[in-house]
Amino acid sequence: MKDKFLIYIQTLQNQITSKLEEVDGVAKFREDIWERPEGGGGRTRVIENGNVFEKGGVNISAVHGKLPDSMQKLFNVGEADFFACGLSLVLHPKNPMVPTVHANWRYFEMYDENGSIINQWFGGGQDLTPYYLFEEDATHFHQTCKTACDKHNPEFYPKYKKHCDDYFWNAHRFEARGIGGLFFDYCKASDVMTMENWFNFVTEVGNSFLEAYVPIVEKRKELPFTEAQRTWQEIRRGRYVEFNLVHDKGTLFGLKTNGRIESILMSLPPHVQWVYDHHPEKGSEEEKLILVLQKPKEWV
Repeated sequence: MKDKFLIYIQTLQNQITSKLEEVDGVAKFREDIWERPEGGGGRTRVIENGNVFEKGGVNISAVHGKLPDSMQKLFNVGEADFFACGLSLVLHPKNPMVPTVHANWRYFEMYDENGSIINQWFGGGQDLTPYYLFEEDATHFHQTCKTACDKHNPEFYPKYKKHCDDYFWNAHRFEARGIGGLFFDYCKASDVMTMENWFNFVTEVGNSFLEAYVPIVEKRKELPFTEAQRTWQEIRRGRYVEFNLVHDKGTLFGLKTNGRIESILMSLPPHVQWVYDHHPEKGSEEEKLILVLQKPKEWV
């Protein structure tokens, strides 16, 4: 399974970066191959200063070795070996009418002293963070997520949409990071789902990413915008940064386990503002977004 999923994310990375370069029309991804001293490594691809994408990364990694102390405590186990691989991406467009997007699909195995698998699971998801709310875009993104889920279990979309709304919640701001999507974790074999079933589901979601996001980018990337709207985008990016550094488990885990810092902080946008006690004008398009972020909405 680990070999099968690793081949999948390598192929998916190629498909996604190729399509995004086509959409941008100017910038190309810079590739950085890196190795982890404790075992494994990754292939980071970053795009910057493009026609459409101001900054973004589409990264894959496959790491293995002794389970770090922090993970032993998290999983309530003693010393063990592990393998983990995944694809993680974040894209920050230049035009504030185009939303930021994040996605991640991952697989984890843990072994006993004989090298036998004692635990394994899949996780991942994809979510959208707009700066200006186009409801048809939110509906399109969620409908694409729901279509992928429904092919495997009609209960998956409402369940994993709620998980996403709950997870990407900026508790200190009492608002969501964005308009959500899907979030799932610890997807293990059960009476109704084998690991092969989970593989098929996770790859279905991964394969839906370009369909969920690219049509929105194509529709909005040429829209005009003002300097004030750009300022609003940068203020909202500040909330994105706050979530990642204060609440995101993946970011915090990477920072606490000697992770590769350039890959961890790849998700942060290049231009951000924190304006003291900022509030949007009543009845404005900016306030329209905030009102939706304060109470998760059913989009489909």
